[in-house]
Amino acid sequence: MNVQTPPDLVTPNVLAPIAPRTMAETGLSMVMMRDILLKTMFRMNLDLVSEISKAICLMIPATQELVDLARSQRLLEATGTLHATSGNEMGYQLTDAGKARALDALAQSEYYGALPIPLEAYKEQVKRQSVRNMKLSRKQLLSGMGHLILPEDLIQNLGPAVTSGRSILMYGPPGNGKSSISNGIRDALGDKIYVPRALEYSGQVITVYDPIVHSKAEEAVDDPSSLRRTSNRFDNRYVYCERPSVITGGELSLEMLDLTYNPTARTYQAPLQLKSTGGIFIVDDLGRQAEPPQKLVNRWIVPLEESRDILTLQSGEKFTVPFDTLVIFSTNFHPNEIFDGAALRRIFFKIKIDGPDQENFLKIFAMMARKRKMPLDERALLHLLKVKYPTIDNLYANYQPIFLIDQMIAICEFEGLPYQMTPELIDRAWANMFVRDEAIAH
Repeated sequence: MNVQTPPDLVTPNVLAPIAPRTMAETGLSMVMMRDILLKTMFRMNLDLVSEISKAICLMIPATQELVDLARSQRLLEATGTLHATSGNEMGYQLTDAGKARALDALAQSEYYGALPIPLEAYKEQVKRQSVRNMKLSRKQLLSGMGHLILPEDLIQNLGPAVTSGRSILMYGPPGNGKSSISNGIRDALGDKIYVPRALEYSGQVITVYDPIVHSKAEEAVDDPSSLRRTSNRFDNRYVYCERPSVITGGELSLEMLDLTYNPTARTYQAPLQLKSTGGIFIVDDLGRQAEPPQKLVNRWIVPLEESRDILTLQSGEKFTVPFDTLVIFSTNFHPNEIFDGAALRRIFFKIKIDGPDQENFLKIFAMMARKRKMPLDERALLHLLKVKYPTIDNLYANYQPIFLIDQMIAICEFEGLPYQMTPELIDRAWANMFVRDEAIAH
């Protein structure tokens, strides 16, 4: 597949797929392209080549070639009128035979619009924009983590893990920022890639682009007076996007990692891990899902080891798709409690996320107080550190400062007091942070 880098449009390390100029260059069968053309014209009531070109995401010369093919088969006919408002374009309409063929094709699959990308061509594009090609610097990672206070040794461990594009397991006690760190890693992925609107395999269409998962990047807009044109230089069957990120939690199930078949539309939707290709997939709160953690991780063994995933069509036919995703597992359990040795061996990096020491705890407390406009009080802080924390063996957690400050704010607002921090308010806030062990009669 030909590729080129459109100026002012992509980062140097991601090569854009070049737009096909002929039907043959699409890599699709003539019948599939013709049927999608007819279905699109029928469903969207289009009659101009320029409109059809936008709808099926094909350049005008190739679209005209497709229209001419349909005309030669007497499925389309020229309307005989020129549209003065559209550059004197000739209009086209479906013949009776064309309408019948469009309805037949819709009965087989409701898919219309953008022509899909052949799976083999997409595999080549994945290599060109692989998440493993990223060179994430310390500065970029710190920028993504800018809202977090983290120990230096954690940054030293995270950096190589993220840059490798391999799997990461973050574990440790709850409330210490594993989810925030995962999101920070996502924010540090600064470049952009090309996401296919849909893929084609064995005559089946699999939709991939999902506005919920994919953030469309701003496109270059041409200056009509400029001789240098940048738009439409890449294959518009792709969408230029931020590197995708998929975040799942306790709702994750094995079914969500399989192709979803829509029996009404007779099309497939890509599973979450395929939508996250070129980006990251965060499995948060591992161990809280209905499926046992070992079973979930077993599903990832082949993809993690071989950089390919195996999907299954309704017919039972299996096929492979690229697996180019940075997978981040996050759990409050010790890894040995939920995985066997074989599963742990396949997760490339294991990073423990502990609570902060007292120095970092105070930094977080001061930062959160400043954000919430809560004045610090030395007497209250000493009471917190010398009286309250010894009762829990000085186990600090990252969530505690914001919890305590928000509790004190709620009390002040209820009592009609200006925001303030006192030992008494610390005691009241502390009482809500933990539940006392006691027997309750039912």
